[in-house]
Amino acid sequence: MRCFNAIAFFFLLLCFNGFPFAARSQHLIKPLISDFMQPVEAPKLSGYIGEKLDEAYKNRILAQDADRLVKPFLSRTETSCWQTEFWGKWITSAILAYRYKPTAELKSVLDKTIADLIATQTADGYIGNYAPDKHLQQWDIWGRKYCMLGLISYYDLTKNSLALEAAAKIADHLINELAGKKALIIKMGNHRGMAASSVLEPITQLYVRTGNKKYLDFAEEIVHEWERPDGPQLISKSVTAVGKRFPRPVHEWYGWEQGQKAYEMMSCYEGLLELYRITGNELYKTAVENTWQSIYDTEMNIAGSGSAAECWFAGKAYQTMSINHYQETCVTATWIKLSQQLLRLTGNSKYADAIEQTYYNALLGSMFADGSDWAKYSPLAGERLKGEQQCGMGLNCCEASGPRGLFTLPLTAVMKSVAGISINFFVPGSYSIKTPGIQNIIIEQSTDYPISGKIVITTKLSKPEKFILRIRKPGWSQQSSVTVNAELVAIPDSAGFISINRLWKDGDTVLVSLDMRGRLYKSGAHNEYFALTRGPLVLAHDMRLGITGTDQPLIPVLTKDGFVDLKSIESNSKNYWVEVEASFIAESHAESGQKIIHVLLCDYSSAGKTFDPNSRFRVWMPWLIDSAVLP
Repeated sequence: MRCFNAIAFFFLLLCFNGFPFAARSQHLIKPLISDFMQPVEAPKLSGYIGEKLDEAYKNRILAQDADRLVKPFLSRTETSCWQTEFWGKWITSAILAYRYKPTAELKSVLDKTIADLIATQTADGYIGNYAPDKHLQQWDIWGRKYCMLGLISYYDLTKNSLALEAAAKIADHLINELAGKKALIIKMGNHRGMAASSVLEPITQLYVRTGNKKYLDFAEEIVHEWERPDGPQLISKSVTAVGKRFPRPVHEWYGWEQGQKAYEMMSCYEGLLELYRITGNELYKTAVENTWQSIYDTEMNIAGSGSAAECWFAGKAYQTMSINHYQETCVTATWIKLSQQLLRLTGNSKYADAIEQTYYNALLGSMFADGSDWAKYSPLAGERLKGEQQCGMGLNCCEASGPRGLFTLPLTAVMKSVAGISINFFVPGSYSIKTPGIQNIIIEQSTDYPISGKIVITTKLSKPEKFILRIRKPGWSQQSSVTVNAELVAIPDSAGFISINRLWKDGDTVLVSLDMRGRLYKSGAHNEYFALTRGPLVLAHDMRLGITGTDQPLIPVLTKDGFVDLKSIESNSKNYWVEVEASFIAESHAESGQKIIHVLLCDYSSAGKTFDPNSRFRVWMPWLIDSAVLP
């Protein structure tokens, strides 16, 4: 039975909206560990990335029928599916989009859908669509998690008490239901309890926002259960490669036995980082860092994603091969979110490097050109494939997840810290920030990066102030230079951030020059395949560019210092972000020697974007073996 009339409740919500209430308007618990960096106030992105954000805003966020996402909550008969995740995924991405670009149109949609969802809450606090005798099973708790995340995100945006209270009631009902049934959360649902216990993230957020210690106790209980012999052992197994933690499932690939499920595993670690911030327990942080490094070292492919059939499988070594259900977009987006958490927390540039690799390649590669849809799986060779709808909802999990990764970038491209400002990603636009001296400053980036490696950064502030401006030096950029008002700045040899500590004035100009030479990567059991990159972009051959050369083994022509000889192409085509021409040595049966051919390549994210066999593409190409130079 619904507790409130939706129309009346919507009126109540609007009355509260935007007005802080005394006891809960601010976080009541101050985390022991503060993030190294914080988001800026008002980012305005332009250029290619700005266009993609605008397209997804219009064609995915605003185009979503939010009423359809709420409808499943009105019928509590489900036994196995995951309809309830779609509302939570959509609204968390929509709130990120609103923070980036606040419009009255989107705000009205957010207000209404929050009211509609809360109006479905039962007297005991349940929001979901599972039949009473199927509570806690399959994806029930997973869906409750997404509802709480959406409600808490809305509370953080508006400071509306009704949203926070609704999230707390969901949590209370879950805690009581588990206790009443004497049930362990790790035995509920799928994937060794990882799906259900990923509820750790909103539970920790509730503790910070309400000060109610029962949420902290529940969070610690979840982590304690992880380490049981029948649990996912996410802390003790953090030193084990993620694809090797448990035996392959015997009975059901997507059932409880599956301990390598990539998306759910990373979701749990997002919650563990939140718990680390609260408690300061270094064991939690170390477990996340160890796991992140394991994923990066053993799973992430050249495009910055991985997983097969949605699970880790030591896939980095197999990336030159044809892989079934490869590179799930849910995995791609969650990897960005986990890396973003670690970047915020630590300020370590390796996390920014990883985000850029994934965002510019795997994530944008899975997004339809107009931002209206997202591929569920994305190969490194073949054709782009459209996903199918799930659970009768008109969309699938990846279509809902893609924007959650996409709209993280505006809030992390430029960030602030206690000591100053950090430029993490080179996206043209204007970024409004508070300096350490609490004055407004606007950081402007002018660039066509990654078409070129030239970035102009300009400061706009009312009075001079001394602070540190950190500029990321990507790990792939071997030749880099930075000048401030035409004076050269010393750059460390290792990858990281270039820290410039000076008295900054209005109109100061920083020029960054990055190394955009083509780079060669080889892989395969005998290094029999190669791929090319330029800056952060993976290059691919697309049939629309012509088929010359790609049907035979090749050797890239290298410069004398070992880089790939690439020529930028100015194209009138709107099909590609970047086009280059590469020279290759092709096999020749003539005694006179091998021949040089020229092949057009594009960025991987643009390749195959017709989603049909007429634009098949490939990243990894066969290497022409020369026995004379074999070891």
